[in-house]
Amino acid sequence: MGETIFLVLLAVAVVAAIGVIVFLIITNPSLTRNWSPDQAVMPSIHFLDDEKVRINNIRDIHYRSTRDYDLEFYDRTIDLNDLDSAWLAISPFAAFGAAHAFVSFGFKDGTYLAISIEIRRKKGKRFTPVKAFMRQFEMMYVIADESDVIKVRTNRIKYTVRLYPIQAEKARIKAVFLDMLHRADKLGVEPEFYNTLWNNCTTNIIKHTRRFSDKPIPFWDLRYLFPENLDKIAYKLNMIDTHLSYEKAREHFDITEIAQAADDDKDFSKAIRANFKVRPID
Repeated sequence: MGETIFLVLLAVAVVAAIGVIVFLIITNPSLTRNWSPDQAVMPSIHFLDDEKVRINNIRDIHYRSTRDYDLEFYDRTIDLNDLDSAWLAISPFAAFGAAHAFVSFGFKDGTYLAISIEIRRKKGKRFTPVKAFMRQFEMMYVIADESDVIKVRTNRIKYTVRLYPIQAEKARIKAVFLDMLHRADKLGVEPEFYNTLWNNCTTNIIKHTRRFSDKPIPFWDLRYLFPENLDKIAYKLNMIDTHLSYEKAREHFDITEIAQAADDDKDFSKAIRANFKVRPID
């Protein structure tokens, strides 16, 4: 009797596993779903020549809460010679090292654009790691004002955000920027599923930002499963522009309280960097 029950349970498990595998094989990513309004519009990029790009649908949300906001978009033509800096943002959001990471780029005129790799949610859907593994979310690159992607975390959800200056020559900053733009543009034509393990914000950030370092960055590392410590990897590779110790750098580049105080500041990006020092000394 016991052996029979075991065989039945084993058969059920095998059938369920086969069903999951078939589901994953036949499920295809799409560009046309009933998307959440804040993720319904994908950016598109026009590479005008070797030095200029035009980005359409740069997002600029003004949040009153995560569900109550004014949604705006604008277009911008960028001279790549005006790229001036790059920044790594890390925002822990749960225990066990879970965090969201994104990159921001600064320009000579004092403006900034953030590129955030995110799930593309259907309206009313909420993220879970299991759903993300089971092909329930597509991926998108949100190109947005810093006040959009940072404020929603620091000022509305009350998450911590650390914003680190990247130490890199302008040629490398340009290479990473263009690499991310090409990927963002491609996803607007060829959709992909987000995957909790191998196609998420961290794995993609690593692929892009490896260009910032002369030292080899492994394509896969168990630490990528705990992206709150992505700054430790960047620090050890000398990518962060600071002379501070790792612990002090974490404290120095924590912009959470500054961002909350600058909620109504017209130049949010300047305000959150007001106390930063270039390569501060202990």
